[in-house]
Amino acid sequence: MIDLKNILLVLVGSAAGGSARYITALMIQSKNSTQFPMGTFLINLIGCFIIGMVYAVAARNASTGSDIKLLLATGFCGGFTTFSAFAFENLELFKSGMHLTALTYIILSVVLGLLAVVLGAYLIK
Repeated sequence: MIDLKNILLVLVGSAAGGSARYITALMIQSKNSTQFPMGTFLINLIGCFIIGMVYAVAARNASTGSDIKLLLATGFCGGFTTFSAFAFENLELFKSGMHLTALTYIILSVVLGLLAVVLGAYLIK
């Protein structure tokens, strides 16, 4: 069953996350002179760290855990992180012949993203 409260939690979180992503990416990219997509890279790592903390907090608070996950994990982190942009940027890097940069971006994003989730959850426990 569709619950209006749950939809609103995701909606508010997504709007905040998308806005935060846009502002953060602009700030990061304005200071980045390389072709490496540093804005998306750092945003995804930050989002992975946040989602690790959110799931750890939600696990501690059974009564509010599902609301926290909807607002912050599904909503905010869903709006904040940019996997579709990540995929598109890698396609563009491969198309432009920058294979090593693309592979570096993919490997660092996956490995450091997983480590950020673990670290976020660990710090909350």
